[in-house]
Amino acid sequence: MKPTVHDIAAKAGVSLATVDRVVNLRSGVREVTKARVEAAIAELGYVRDVAAANLARSRVYPLVFILPNNDNSFMQALRDEVRAAISRGPSERAEITLLEIPPFDAAALVAALETARADMPAGVAFVAVEGDAVRQAVAALSDDGIATVTLVSDLSGSKRDHYAGVDNIAAGKTAASLLGRFANPSANKIAVLAGSLMVRDHRERVDGFMSVMGSEFPQLEILPVLEGRDDVATVETLVRDTLAQHADIGGIYSLGAGNRGLIRALENLPQSRGRPAVIAHELSTHTTAALKAGLIDAVLNQDAGHEVRSSIRVLKAKADKVGVIAAQERIRLDIFMRDNLP
Repeated sequence: MKPTVHDIAAKAGVSLATVDRVVNLRSGVREVTKARVEAAIAELGYVRDVAAANLARSRVYPLVFILPNNDNSFMQALRDEVRAAISRGPSERAEITLLEIPPFDAAALVAALETARADMPAGVAFVAVEGDAVRQAVAALSDDGIATVTLVSDLSGSKRDHYAGVDNIAAGKTAASLLGRFANPSANKIAVLAGSLMVRDHRERVDGFMSVMGSEFPQLEILPVLEGRDDVATVETLVRDTLAQHADIGGIYSLGAGNRGLIRALENLPQSRGRPAVIAHELSTHTTAALKAGLIDAVLNQDAGHEVRSSIRVLKAKADKVGVIAAQERIRLDIFMRDNLP
């Protein structure tokens, strides 16, 4: 059963009136009490009924999502979640438009942000690509009173209102802690596979990974980062060629997408060669099968549905000029191994 405000009140040891004030972002609650209620919300997994709240306001929120159109499993899942939100739109008082653009293309993102701005929506959510022109486009939206949320990858130094995604530095550190322990002890090189260092989430994962590797596993040599642009064929070629050039690779960290290419390269390794340990991102049909087959050791996963729902809640809240419940919008990083697959 879904947790209720009664459950929160019991957990936090406060009255229903106090829970109501915190959940509906009203004043009159001491900070220490508010923190206790928010901790209870986070622990119980309570989600505020935004549909009912918006129905009471009788307001319709025009929102725009801008997502890359590459075919990797996570971006497909993200697009599917946005389409599901579009279908729920009438009941949740939201009119959602989905714009698809080429991946890692700052110019295309700027054009899409400008297109969205011309229609004056209540808010825009997008997967960020670094670039001054992108920051300027976000600033123009902000100047027009249009809220913005970055999805999956944040945009440094921008005027965006909120970031909906995991802590990518922590994700990279987690991957390093796992890979450092799992790496083949007879080999001392580690390969790192990114989509593109043009996006902040991939750079931050690399930074977190390198920091832990350098401090806790200095005996392991990190090879130059490979950039596969989340393309299956490119990733397969890069991994195959790197494994052919370096016989002493004991581990691979795949921090982006294109994991089907990685899996193909691993499947075609000669049986005589020791298999490197592998840590990847995003649980999909392909990475699940690879976990079961022993080709991947662990997968770090973020919930695409939570990120889309969180973006919608935040954009609506910003449009209404009210706060958000931080605990409800925190995106969790899950670790899956063969033994705990759903």
